[in-house]
Amino acid sequence: MPRSSTRLTFAVLATGAGVFSMLQSLIAPALPTVQHAMHTSQSTATWVMTAYLLSASVFTPILGRIGDLHGRKRTLVAVLLAVLAGCLIAALAPNIGVLIVARVVQGTGGALFPLSFGVIRDEFAPADVSRSISNLSAVIAAGGGVGMVAAGPIVSALDYRWLFWIPVGIVAVTVLIALRYVPDSPNRARGSVSWRGAVLLSAWLVALLLPLSQAGRWGWGSAGVLGLFVAAAVLFAVWLTAEARSSSPLIDLRVMRLPAVWTTNLAALLFGAGMYAIWSFLPGFVQTPGAAGYGFGASVTESGLLMLPMLVAMFLSGVLGGRLAAVVNAKVQLASGAAFGALALGFLVLWHDERWHIAVVSGVFGLGIGLAFASMANLIVGSVPPEQTGAATGMNANIRTIGGSIGAALTSVLVTGRLQPGGLPYASGYTHGFTLLALLCLAAAAAALLVPVRHTDRPTGPVTRRPAAVPVRVR
Repeated sequence: MPRSSTRLTFAVLATGAGVFSMLQSLIAPALPTVQHAMHTSQSTATWVMTAYLLSASVFTPILGRIGDLHGRKRTLVAVLLAVLAGCLIAALAPNIGVLIVARVVQGTGGALFPLSFGVIRDEFAPADVSRSISNLSAVIAAGGGVGMVAAGPIVSALDYRWLFWIPVGIVAVTVLIALRYVPDSPNRARGSVSWRGAVLLSAWLVALLLPLSQAGRWGWGSAGVLGLFVAAAVLFAVWLTAEARSSSPLIDLRVMRLPAVWTTNLAALLFGAGMYAIWSFLPGFVQTPGAAGYGFGASVTESGLLMLPMLVAMFLSGVLGGRLAAVVNAKVQLASGAAFGALALGFLVLWHDERWHIAVVSGVFGLGIGLAFASMANLIVGSVPPEQTGAATGMNANIRTIGGSIGAALTSVLVTGRLQPGGLPYASGYTHGFTLLALLCLAAAAAALLVPVRHTDRPTGPVTRRPAAVPVRVR
């Protein structure tokens, strides 16, 4: 592929994946505004986030597999159109029910991650694959930061509906460019979509993630939460059995058992727990009024600005990680990223009395996110056959999301388990929560050290088409 076309292809992939990542976090700071504008309850408004999480978890591996089978370009364009439709419906939503449906439609965009990694592996010169995946991972990581930083100013200057109108314009242009410049996939998996596997995968993911996200409201000991956890365990076992016996499984369990894959997924689970939980609870910490004995009474916009160092750091470290791949392998980068996360959280436990403390924590944690995102994607892509790229990277993203749900649920128990007379958490609740997240990041670093190192040379000449039997290896 000519370099100019490669750049346009990357721009399309980065824009689509970045917008989806931004949509993950963009609405969270505006939930109180949405609740008030749509005259609904807080518990109902939280479904705007929950519906998006569940939808993305279900569609990411399924559509990634469809892309492996039927072509990544056509699947990519279809997913972009779905995100466009979801944003348009959300911008026009007359009530909370329609907005929740719109968020379900937007959640299909989770498949943009595995599809984009697959396109890069198929179309880019082998010498450019690792760097391009790192750059795309940096954009994905930064997209979540942009959402947190931009939400406040957009809502203040315009209206919460512009959180969706702006992506409508961006995605519409992206679709047009994708149709013209993203090439068709040369590598196709054989077989068909295992719809039984898809249904079972969807069932156990929903049964697991739903109680994790709602346990704070339903109660950890409630029949609904306990029943769903039991159902998740049973459905997971049934899914494993069905996939093992299928001639065309949705997720090839043999690939999932590869040492480089399962160890990377374990690190993703643990680091995801720390990463998503800090995104969820650090803004609330700084927005707490100083009368509670901690916090700064920051506005949504001010708390977003305190997260700005994280946005800058994770983008720069993600890009730098790709350029250092020849010197510092992906395993070391993943372990270092998790260690940076643990360091930042340890600092936060001990020092959180000044705004600059939060800025330092934000920046150091951002370094960890950038390195971890890039290295996880490179480790998975470099360890699986080309025709399994979409399904394998989709499951890695899902496992990270599951970890995030677990981390957020556990942190919520510690933060809200004991409240002051005014209803605000005690400072000790936050410090205990941040300590737990630091330990999870340390465990992720330990898991990263288990990842086997591959010492294979990558060809340096420009190659535009590779046979499916020759996987790309990452140093």
